[in-house]
Amino acid sequence: MSYVIGIDLGTSAVKALLVDRDGTVAAEASRSYPLFHERSGWSEQRADDWVEGTLEAIAELVSGIDASSVEGISFSGQMHGLVLLDQAGNPVRNAILWNDTRTTEQCREIEHTLGDKLLSVTRNPALEGFTLPKILWVRQYEPDAFNQAVSFLLPKDYVRYRLTGQLHMDYSDAAGTLMLDVAGKEWSQDVLEAFGLPASFCPPLVESHGFVGSLLPEAAAKAGLSELTKVFAGGADNACGAIGSGILSEGLTLCSIGTSGVILSYENDESSDYKGKVHFFNHGKEDAFYAMGVTLAAGYSLSWFKKTFAPTESFDQLLDGVGEVKPGAGGLLFTPYLVGERTPHADSAIRASFIGVDGSHERIHFARAVMEGITFSLNESVDMLRSAGKSVEKIVSIGGGAQNPVWLQMQANIFDATVVSLENEQGPGLGAAMLAAYGCGWFESLEACSERFVKYASEYTPEPEAVQTYRELFGIYQQVYGQTKGLNEALVAFR
Repeated sequence: MSYVIGIDLGTSAVKALLVDRDGTVAAEASRSYPLFHERSGWSEQRADDWVEGTLEAIAELVSGIDASSVEGISFSGQMHGLVLLDQAGNPVRNAILWNDTRTTEQCREIEHTLGDKLLSVTRNPALEGFTLPKILWVRQYEPDAFNQAVSFLLPKDYVRYRLTGQLHMDYSDAAGTLMLDVAGKEWSQDVLEAFGLPASFCPPLVESHGFVGSLLPEAAAKAGLSELTKVFAGGADNACGAIGSGILSEGLTLCSIGTSGVILSYENDESSDYKGKVHFFNHGKEDAFYAMGVTLAAGYSLSWFKKTFAPTESFDQLLDGVGEVKPGAGGLLFTPYLVGERTPHADSAIRASFIGVDGSHERIHFARAVMEGITFSLNESVDMLRSAGKSVEKIVSIGGGAQNPVWLQMQANIFDATVVSLENEQGPGLGAAMLAAYGCGWFESLEACSERFVKYASEYTPEPEAVQTYRELFGIYQQVYGQTKGLNEALVAFR
């Protein structure tokens, strides 16, 4: 039996999957690590905690099997996080994560300095989560640490570096730094020169399925693997999530509802221009791209509702009977702006609303409205893709939104597209394993690997009457942001 390992380096834990040639997950293991919030808006981790957790998870994963049966390993990782390395290859400070919001000042500096080049070259707006603003923040506020730094890596790339001794970064993760020429697939000299960063500061670029070395003896011993195990670059978590869901051709879109929510659509043309309204990144598939919209509080909105109004009940109990409530929740509308919003409104001050509450509404109406509001927010991204000429025909739904048949049918109706769930949803970890399988030569293409590894389960088709109802409600939903923006700005002082 031959295996590959997919590593998914998340924000709270690392998860390792052992996958055989049929795409069956033979074993899985995980390790958690702490988050540090020294100040409001700050979010950091110790980079070596990722390494230790990864090696421990792999060791558990492969205990009891022949180490030589593991042919390859690859990685998926949380995007944007900054690891600054000194001359010896050691971190000069804790890693600053994607959900750290201290860099607003640096984002404005980037916009002012780059002007139109920001979107034409990096294809994305300057947001606090991205990597370049973090680099500029450290240079401005921690000059001693910055002066020690000679290069930088993203989280999964640091783990891989510690396992192989080789510095690399794949295109899908590099696209989230604001330093990559996304279409040209090279570090942008215009961006680097604008901020006085030498080319040597950036690691060599490689394809996600690219072979980057073998395991160092010490790492192999700790992981319980052979030093001959091949290591492949891997990709950003969203890119790997797309691969693990089979989003590898035109017409396929991913809907992922976790704490946040993502709409991700495959792109094979670098000339697509969404004018920064949605993210545009390199895919983990070679010479492909994806457009992505984000809802900050997707599953979090439902978790908040349960915690606040049904803390002792399960989600199944909370949602019991939600399918009997007609589309529109009896005229009740929810906007899921609990922590601000990302797409299409990059607004940290906006907050959530229930609109249309009356005395006939019961808790189940509110629960349905929350589910619909989350899906309406995701549909803003679908709507923008379609408005730009993009075809959105089939949507693969994963995450919490794929666990409830009522929600899956709701998605089909609101998106007006066929929605499918997966038999064995493993997300980014499976995508990483697929990159290793492809890199090892098990398949001639990622598409061929997907045919074996990714299996659809249930399919939901749009219901014409519900589609029409939701189309009208969506028009009302889209007005709520503008109508409540000023009110929420006025309330900031009272939070």
